[in-house]
Amino acid sequence: MRYQFKFRPYQRKFLRSLTTNHGKWDIREGIILRLTDETLKVGWGEIAPISWFGSETLEQALDFCRQLPGEITDEIIFSIPDELPACQFGFESAWEMGSGGDNFITPNSSLFYSGLLPAGEAALNQWETLWQKGYRTFKWKIGVYAIAHELEIFESLIHTLPASTKLRLDANGGLSYEEASLWLRTCDNLKANGELPLEIEFIEQPLPVEQFQQMLELSTSYETAIALDESVATLGQLAACHQLGWRGIFVIKPGIVGSPSRLRKFCHQHQIDTVFSSVFETAIARLAALKLAAELSRNNRAIGFGIDHFFEQEDTWLQSLCNSL
Repeated sequence: MRYQFKFRPYQRKFLRSLTTNHGKWDIREGIILRLTDETLKVGWGEIAPISWFGSETLEQALDFCRQLPGEITDEIIFSIPDELPACQFGFESAWEMGSGGDNFITPNSSLFYSGLLPAGEAALNQWETLWQKGYRTFKWKIGVYAIAHELEIFESLIHTLPASTKLRLDANGGLSYEEASLWLRTCDNLKANGELPLEIEFIEQPLPVEQFQQMLELSTSYETAIALDESVATLGQLAACHQLGWRGIFVIKPGIVGSPSRLRKFCHQHQIDTVFSSVFETAIARLAALKLAAELSRNNRAIGFGIDHFFEQEDTWLQSLCNSL
């Protein structure tokens, strides 16, 4: 099959800076793709890289798109190199939406979402707005401020949030081994002493990617679960960590993990414990990502797509962008 191919880069400003251990993020940049097949079916895709998380850069993605001809084939779509995982996802999901037809269904409405809280004390004031919108699982960024200060805020947060809440602590690889141990020990002790009024679902990526063995060790030393995130940003990394013995939780960001078809195959083969998570994509990539989440999620875990409050309403802007292609 042959497809007419068009693309357009975009920029979206966050309503407020997103602060993580990686620094501040003010503008989300990406690329919208349009594939039109010989029967005039249109498939939309999105390339939304996060280079500091393990994907290609936006410039590398743009270079790839610019060197393609105006007419491309299935062979081109399914031979995008692994060094371009966000491109693999964007092109393949556009292919599924258009020519794949039956493979592209509306995401399962039974999915429920985790809401992202801001780092630091701001979380104490902002959880309630998300609660009113229906969120019952929250993710809070740690490893941003001094650990003593964050532990104080944590103490306030767990006694402020309703008891039915699940809380995830996301360090983005920003803790030392000693700090990670302190967080895990604190959570374990609070639970053991009956002083934890809610559930700490897991601590996400406590240590840097290169300290995989230490995270494996920590995962067997404490009761509080650990989830890998940056360590499994791409399908290659995910497979490597599984091969090295990780049987805990895998946080999968479909927008940068790589080929959807190969991800499906891996998840079905190994039955891994997954949490699907956003890369602050538009509704185009989000639809494709939620399709994968509905298909591949196990253990009834909330998916990390509660990020609408970080942007202005996108409907008109996105429609205008698509109309320009």
